[in-house]
Amino acid sequence: MADIAFQSQVLGQFRRKKLMSLALPGLALAYLVYIIFAFDLMGLAQRARLDNGLVLMADAVSYKVHVTRDNRRQSIEASIEGSRRMTFAPDQRPDWMQIDGDHAVVNLPNGNVVTYDGPQVTWDMPGYGLIRITIGSPMQLDLPTNNVPDFINASRSRVTVTSPDGRLTVTRSRTEVMRYFPGWELFFFDMDSPFHAMSWTEIGQAVLSGARIDPQTPNAALVVSDFLNNSIWRHADVFAAIGETVLMAFLGTLGAAALAIPLAFFAASNFTPARIVRFAVRRVLDFVRGVDALIFTIILSRAFGPGPMTGALAILITDTGTFGKLFSEALENVDGKQIEGIRSTGARPLQRYRFGVIPQVMPVFLSQMLYMFESNTRSATIVGAIVGGGIGLLLTQAIQTTVDWEKVTYYILLIVLMVFAMDALSGWMRRRLIKGDSSGR
Repeated sequence: MADIAFQSQVLGQFRRKKLMSLALPGLALAYLVYIIFAFDLMGLAQRARLDNGLVLMADAVSYKVHVTRDNRRQSIEASIEGSRRMTFAPDQRPDWMQIDGDHAVVNLPNGNVVTYDGPQVTWDMPGYGLIRITIGSPMQLDLPTNNVPDFINASRSRVTVTSPDGRLTVTRSRTEVMRYFPGWELFFFDMDSPFHAMSWTEIGQAVLSGARIDPQTPNAALVVSDFLNNSIWRHADVFAAIGETVLMAFLGTLGAAALAIPLAFFAASNFTPARIVRFAVRRVLDFVRGVDALIFTIILSRAFGPGPMTGALAILITDTGTFGKLFSEALENVDGKQIEGIRSTGARPLQRYRFGVIPQVMPVFLSQMLYMFESNTRSATIVGAIVGGGIGLLLTQAIQTTVDWEKVTYYILLIVLMVFAMDALSGWMRRRLIKGDSSGR
């Protein structure tokens, strides 16, 4: 009977394991099916506009030169990204455009030619023919074929022609053709800089042996000054914003650690026997840790106004709870024998903490602080977008304009480089302060 009962027990365990091995994949599959319907993945796929995504990616790594005619004032001007700060003077216009009064010829790649001639606009498109648009009410569109192709969008008041070589938009008030170029426009020098029209070879010669462009400033210093004070990219402001973001993370992390260390002693069971004290301190730490830094950012911005210091306070409050929990757990795992050994010498309580506790937990504390500092450099970007400080503010402004996607890419690259730098710095400091090794191995 005992053997039969044992055999039945073993078979029952096998059946349970078999059911578990089938149930877990079944639950995972059911959850995936639930996600498909709960998040409307099919609808998301139908609403997806890959063409818009491709345009966004192209705008992130390229720029457009606009040749614009004001159909009311009958004037033509050329500018980069349609900005008045980047308008070409007559002697700065590139050779692929010819503007003469109210007449203009714009040569696009692959033999495409757009011509402005008063109220008439033509696009000579190789492989298709001549597209003629006459400005009026309604707009008059003449095509070489009877059907309107997909790359032309026409209505009574607007005609748009889109091709890989450029884009033309004609309305009653404005005619505009755009030509794309790879790269970031005027990234190093704006149009007010004397180095704008120079090649890098010419800039090098001017720095090394050329006569001073500005009698009061060496050419090398002028190159640096014109780069930093570029009115389009504002490099000096961007670098200052990066420093502000790092400072926000540093102040928040350091302040949180300074507050959390004494609170951790009150939350550790081996240092605070009174349960009511431990309970109260731990619940406070749970509260400030449980509320996200973004929530504290919104609250503090209403109380103290926007600014990087408000962001640092939000990081400080949230990280105090995180550090308090981590530090108290480290304190609860200290070796009591070292403390007893120091106690046997007649040391007072503060001396026992100083020489028996701090040396044990300080490497753990430093490691956690360095990790949180590295993490907070990323968090400070989002916090700064809300409180108006650091690189997060510039990133938000660039996104809101919906046209400066190359600047969005620039800021994101700087944020990634900042995180890389913080990772390398925290790794070096961890080796130097905790392991005593500065060799980088």
